[in-house]
Amino acid sequence: MRSYWASITFVDAQVGRLLEALERLGLADKTIVVFWSDHGYHTGEHGLWKKQSLFENSARVPLIIAAPGRMARGASCGRTVELLDLYPTLAELCGLPAPPGLEGRSLRPLLEDPDAPWDKPALTQVRRGGFPGYSLRTERYRYTEWDGGQRGAQLYDYFNDPGEQRNLVDDPAHAAVVTELRERLRELVKR
Repeated sequence: MRSYWASITFVDAQVGRLLEALERLGLADKTIVVFWSDHGYHTGEHGLWKKQSLFENSARVPLIIAAPGRMARGASCGRTVELLDLYPTLAELCGLPAPPGLEGRSLRPLLEDPDAPWDKPALTQVRRGGFPGYSLRTERYRYTEWDGGQRGAQLYDYFNDPGEQRNLVDDPAHAAVVTELRERLRELVKR
């Protein structure tokens, strides 16, 4: 565990060194830096010691964007975004047209104001045991279906349960949320 966390700390330090070097060399005002990584790894949460789950620890990825101009430098943004959003973001930041039909959305509004309105959920998928799992992550919830719901479904409320300990999918108080997210997930999976 120490080695796992140490490697993350080491990478964080190297990103800082890179950004500092760009400043020192006078390149920060004309360089866009994007850092992202593979998805997370369970370290015992939910009894798992691997990837390929649809829990937050496995589905989430680090993402850092440093861009010149009037961006919110050094600010953290808690919005849910996808790596599909990188292409349209970089195209817009570089002043290039993005081709039509991209599934991603430019993150520029969030780079300028981390609290800007944002309603685009993130879709995650894995294949385990010979069947697919799909998960839709919004700001508040994660809704997951295994094999189209035939092998189970899950709903977690991150405002009240950030550790994903209580599956609310069968809770009558959350029936409307389940219906809405199920429809949104299935619409995205059809594409």
